[in-house]
Amino acid sequence: MESPSHGIYLDWNATSPVHPEVAEAVMPFLRGEYGNPSAPYAPGRAARDRIEAARAQTAALIGAAPEEIIFTSGGTESNNLAIKGACAAQGKPPRPPHGGRATRRLVTSAVEHPSVIETCRWLARQGCELTVVPVDGAGRVDSRDIAAALRPDATLLSIMHANNETGTIEPVQEIGRLCRERGILFHVDGVQAAGKIGVDVKQLGCDLYSISAHKFGGLKGAGALYVRKGVVIEWTQQGGRQEGDRRAGTENVPGIVALGQAAEVARRDLERNLGHYPEVMRPFGDLVRKLPAARLNGHPTDRLPNTVNLCCLYADAVNVVLSLSLLGVYVGTGSACSSRRQEPSRVLRAMGLSEMAALCSIRISAGPATVLDEAERAAGLIAETVERIRRVNGPETIGRCAADCPCFFSADAG
Repeated sequence: MESPSHGIYLDWNATSPVHPEVAEAVMPFLRGEYGNPSAPYAPGRAARDRIEAARAQTAALIGAAPEEIIFTSGGTESNNLAIKGACAAQGKPPRPPHGGRATRRLVTSAVEHPSVIETCRWLARQGCELTVVPVDGAGRVDSRDIAAALRPDATLLSIMHANNETGTIEPVQEIGRLCRERGILFHVDGVQAAGKIGVDVKQLGCDLYSISAHKFGGLKGAGALYVRKGVVIEWTQQGGRQEGDRRAGTENVPGIVALGQAAEVARRDLERNLGHYPEVMRPFGDLVRKLPAARLNGHPTDRLPNTVNLCCLYADAVNVVLSLSLLGVYVGTGSACSSRRQEPSRVLRAMGLSEMAALCSIRISAGPATVLDEAERAAGLIAETVERIRRVNGPETIGRCAADCPCFFSADAG
C-alpha cells in the first residue's frame, strides 16, 4: 500500500488510504457492473455473487461463518444495530407502561466510542437502565467491576476491543467468559481492532462484533456486524428483504466488495504488519524519554501496536496538530468523530488525567505503508514543534516528571 503523497500521514486510526488491491477490485462496480443484487437477471445475480464472496472474506477475517455477517454502512450503524437490536428483542417496552423500574439494563465502560455511549444514553432516556463501568489509569476495565455490574436484569454488555484514542486493548476474552456464565449478550466494538490484530470471535466469546471497512484499507460508508448463530436481535431498519430480512435497503455493492477485499488483504498481511509496527513506532515511544514532562497514555504493552497517545504538558494538542500539518505531518488529537470540539478527551479524563494533560495529548497511529524514515522525521518534527509551542505557553523551566507527577492527573482521580 502506498502512503498518501501529500505528507507523512500518521492518523490511520481515523481512516486509512484505500489499498491498491481494494481499488482494483472495486473499479468494475464503479463502471460497468451496476446490477441491483436483488434483481433476478444476470447483472443482478453477478452483483449478488460478489456480495456473497465479500461476506465470506469478511467472515474469515474474524473467524466467523459467512451467514453470521450482516453488511451495514459502517461502525456506527453496526454499534447502533447491536445495542438497540438487543434491547428491542427482549419483547417488552423499555419503560413500564404504568411507571416502575426499567425492564432492561445496559452495561458499558467509560471509554467507549461515541457511537456506543451515546446509543446507550439514548436508550436510557427511553427507560433502560445504564451502568457505566470505570477504567483504570491505563484505560482498562477491571473484570471484577464487570462481574459486579452483570446483575440478573442485564440485557447487554458492550465493550470495545481496542480503544481508538489510546490503543489500549480490553480483556474481552475474560469478559466474554463472564457473560457466557450469566447468559448475558456480549457486544464488542471491534472497529479499531479488526484488520490490525488477530480477531477470532469464537475465542473472544462474543455474540456481536462490529467492524468498519475504512479503518483497514476499505471504503468509507461500509461495515459489518457479526451476529453469532442463534442470537436474536430486533432488526431496526425496516423495508425490503435484503441481508436475509435482517437489514433493509439496496446493498452498497462497491463498498461491500471493498470491505471483502480489504478483509482478505488484512488477513493475508497480518503477521507482516504486526512485525512492521514495532520498528516504525519506536521513534514515537522514544519521545517520552527525550521530551521533559511527557508521558505515554494508555497501557504500555496491551495496546494496538500501531498506536501511541502522547501527552506533552504545556503544548496544546490543537496547536501541535495544526503546526505539524503546516509541515506536512498529520497526527490526531483523539477520536476523529469528536476532534472538531476543542475540549479535553472524555476517554483520557475517564482514565484520571487532568484537564491540562488531556488537552495536551496527541494520537499518533501508523499503517502498513508507514516507513521508518518517515517515522523518524516525523518524531523529530513533533519534538521541535512541542518545544517551540512550550516557549510561548510553558513555564521558563520544564523539568522531568515522574510517571506519577500530579500535573498529569486530576485531583479527584482517586
